[in-house]
Amino acid sequence: MSLEDLRRKIDKVDEGILKLMNERAKIAIEIGRLKRRQGKDVYVPDREQTVYAHLIKRNKGPISAKALKAVYKEIMANSLALEKPLCISYLGPQATFTHMAAREKFGAQSKYVPAGSINDCFTEVIKRRADYGVVPIENSTEGVVNHTLDMFIDSDLVICAEILSDISHYLLGSAPLKKIKKIYSNRQAIAQCREWLKNNLPKAKLIEVASTSEGARRASRDKEAAAIASKLAASIYNLKILSERIEDVVGNVTRFLVIGKTLAKSTGRDKTSLMFSVKDRPGALYRMLKPFALNKINLTKIESRPSRRKAWDYIFFVDLEGHLMDKRVGKAIKELEKECRYLKVLGSYPKG
Repeated sequence: MSLEDLRRKIDKVDEGILKLMNERAKIAIEIGRLKRRQGKDVYVPDREQTVYAHLIKRNKGPISAKALKAVYKEIMANSLALEKPLCISYLGPQATFTHMAAREKFGAQSKYVPAGSINDCFTEVIKRRADYGVVPIENSTEGVVNHTLDMFIDSDLVICAEILSDISHYLLGSAPLKKIKKIYSNRQAIAQCREWLKNNLPKAKLIEVASTSEGARRASRDKEAAAIASKLAASIYNLKILSERIEDVVGNVTRFLVIGKTLAKSTGRDKTSLMFSVKDRPGALYRMLKPFALNKINLTKIESRPSRRKAWDYIFFVDLEGHLMDKRVGKAIKELEKECRYLKVLGSYPKG
């Protein structure tokens, strides 16, 4: 078979794909109408996870599972936009890693609104100016983002989904590397590249700013400055990439949370996040954790934060495997509630 014959076959397959995609889009529009009549949310994280799992299980190749999921992310994002265009608030400005994570989750069709702070991101969703918010919660190198944890203490928003993103840092600037005297970025990015900076730019002044994008903006106005930021920031702020992937640890991953007003349903592969405060007595924390051990529930994270309401009073944040509707998880939480002064479930959602 000739090259032209094979290309004609490809064209025929493409026409078939196009027809099926438009059929899918028409069904998505009908689903959107039905959801609006029933007052249901357009974005359903558990359904999204089910679609991916179903397709990956049936995929016989040669397309990889990763490539298949990437294609379907855009297909599903377009379907969501046809049902109802989503507005997503994220910790801005443009080209932050949070912005990139939000786009990875909700696709190019959604509207993205940068928030000046994590607090502002929560506020946009609370006041219904945005359908969902995307905020960072922890990094595999630098640990937890405390401000995000603090926001859950007083907010009624829940965690709808999580996003795990590989983070690669780029050094961006206008001048050659040897002429760089200042480096702008946020605290976490500087910390994640400290060894590289010590070895390559030991005399450069490190200047902390609110975000990696703010660093790129400042570097774009200063020929002796560079910024640690995303690759996307280079094109937005018209900067050159002076060095790629300068993070010290390979496999640098940041976890982001999608925040909203509705709990996700169980998918069979879920996480639950909750917060609680303990009664001030010996062995209090042991009593808090015991129900999870007895019910054979794996805890994936535990953090403590000052409650901000009373000196030396702490709130604990816990992530565990399973869904609130799972029998063992529900039983453990009920037992926990008897032992603590305060308990709040932050959400059950599909694992990233």
